[in-house]
Order: sequence, then C-alpha cells, then structure tokens
Amino acid sequence: MVPLNGSERFAGLDATVADFWRWAFSDLRNNTTRGILAEFLVARAVGDDGGPRAGWDSFDVQAPDETRIEVKCTAYLQSWAQKRLSNLSFGRLSGREFDEVSHQYGADVRYRADVFVFAVQTQREPNAYDVLDLAHWEFWVASVRAIRQQGLKTVGIGWVRQHATGPLPYAELADAIHAAAGTS
Repeated sequence: MVPLNGSERFAGLDATVADFWRWAFSDLRNNTTRGILAEFLVARAVGDDGGPRAGWDSFDVQAPDETRIEVKCTAYLQSWAQKRLSNLSFGRLSGREFDEVSHQYGADVRYRADVFVFAVQTQREPNAYDVLDLAHWEFWVASVRAIRQQGLKTVGIGWVRQHATGPLPYAELADAIHAAAGTS
C-alpha cells in the first residue's frame, strides 16, 4: 500500500483525500480518533515508519527491534458535553488474533503485544484543551508479563499508577518501552 499525501482527488467528486481527512478526523477529542493519534505518537517515539496503520492488526505499533506494542488511550475530556470528567480506564487488553492468510480471527483470547503503553490526555479544562500539545499527555508503560500475571482484561488508572512505569513525558517514552520489552 502506498501512503497517500492528501492531494489525491476523488473521481466524480470535487474533493481531495485531505478534504475527507478534515471532515472525518478533525475532532481529536473523539475517543476513536484520539486513540489513533496516541498510536501515531507511540509509533513516532519508537521509530516505527513501516507504513500506514493497519486497523485490524493484532497490535498497534512495531518498533524497529520488533517489539510489539499495544497502545491504550483515555482522557478526562470527551467530544460530547460532560457533567463531570471521565473516569480513566483502559479496556480490551486481550483479544483474538486476526490471521491475514485465512482472514479469520483465532479461537484463543490472548495478549498480542510485548509492551502496553497507556496514554492519558491530561487536560481537565475544556477551554485549554490542546491535544497537539504533548505537555498535556502522560504515558505509562507496562510489560505484558505484568498484565498477564494477573489475567487482566481492563485496568483503571489506579492499577496503571501502581504497576506501570510512569507518568512519562513523551521524550522518555521510547526508552521506557525498550526497558519494558526486556522484561517481557
């Protein structure tokens, strides 16, 4: 697959791929889009430039040393009106692996990554929200061993604070991932 640059035009429509991206992905407060952004940030931190993201992959990012990384993201603020800040939790830590050859999911539920990165967009004031400011993010890193030992499917921020390395600023993320991969 060749990465798009955004200038490509639709046949039969006066629009570009960049127009679509603006329409579909401009709300970076949206859970799905913010999660993909967190995957992008982790990929950049570890130097994963293997090409466009594959949404069906068994893990989110692969470092050049082949460390498989699962990225989980949460935030206090959401794209909808809130009466209170969101509770911070991370789900779907395990799952069934997709087989590209058979185009089917395997029967076994398992942990498919070597390292988990728990990304938290920390802004609590809606008017100050800037998802592009990495100073408003915290990253926590845990080896799969720490999660597998307890058979966890979902964790809250309390578990993350107690068992993962962090909070880390973005500049320290790659080193923490490499350290956790060594303990997997």
